[in-house]
Amino acid sequence: MGKALCEKLKTKGYDVGILSRSKNTEVEFKTFLWNPDNNEIETEAIATADYIIHLAGASIADKRWTAQRRKIIVDSRVRSANFIFNQIQNQNKQLKAYISASAVGYYGAINSGKIFTENDAAACDFLGDTCFKWERSASQFKEIGIRTTIMRTGLVLSKTGGALQKMLIPAKMGFASAIGNGKQYIPWIHIDDLCEFYIKAIEDNQVEGKFNVVAPEFQTNQNFTQVLTKVLDKPFWFPKVPAFVLKIIMSEMSDLLLKGSRVSADKIISTGFSFRFPKLEDAIKDLVG
Repeated sequence: MGKALCEKLKTKGYDVGILSRSKNTEVEFKTFLWNPDNNEIETEAIATADYIIHLAGASIADKRWTAQRRKIIVDSRVRSANFIFNQIQNQNKQLKAYISASAVGYYGAINSGKIFTENDAAACDFLGDTCFKWERSASQFKEIGIRTTIMRTGLVLSKTGGALQKMLIPAKMGFASAIGNGKQYIPWIHIDDLCEFYIKAIEDNQVEGKFNVVAPEFQTNQNFTQVLTKVLDKPFWFPKVPAFVLKIIMSEMSDLLLKGSRVSADKIISTGFSFRFPKLEDAIKDLVG
């Protein structure tokens, strides 16, 4: 996400800087060193910024959710945002906007017939609590008069990395199948549409508050897999992957695959934003050819 957004911003003439814990000479963008754990950051990073886009956060899918891992997931999002906020205040910096990632996990890992909107409350589970704390840390910027936009993002479909590339492995081998009962919904978005809405949040002063950044088309896990196999011209494997197998392997993390509800894109559409890929089949065709 970060790399794709940086590249799109560059093509539009923006001067992009990256916050990083280490210098990387291979990166084409200016890099500022920071370490929120040690309260360290290059002063120039804040002083020269007009907009800050906060995408930091440990992956929720890489490791089991032990108590230690849960803390890392939350702290990597909340403490880094709090650190930037303190630096803004220390330097008396008035940003034009602060834009923060969040996730549709705000609504929880649940199967429900409800269509969730930005006005719904956070779920009382780990994902909901994490997103609630994440968004609360971002809301500090609004409280001091900075336009703040929070992006509740669904599954990002990309050519490089992410869930789609993992799903392609069994699909290309001819073993793609639905997971669990296959009825859980997957809120999704093409990475190009995601980046374009971030850019709109920079350029359009009316884009403020919380947004579900998802495509308008609802897709269940089974439908998603069938579309993928159709595009690849591969068979759809009808025996579903049993839920209990994933629960044994992944424990509570299995909820990421076994549960999911519909999430409304009405608010993002109301801003005048036009999706390039509103349909899943077109999105997958673009990404996997």
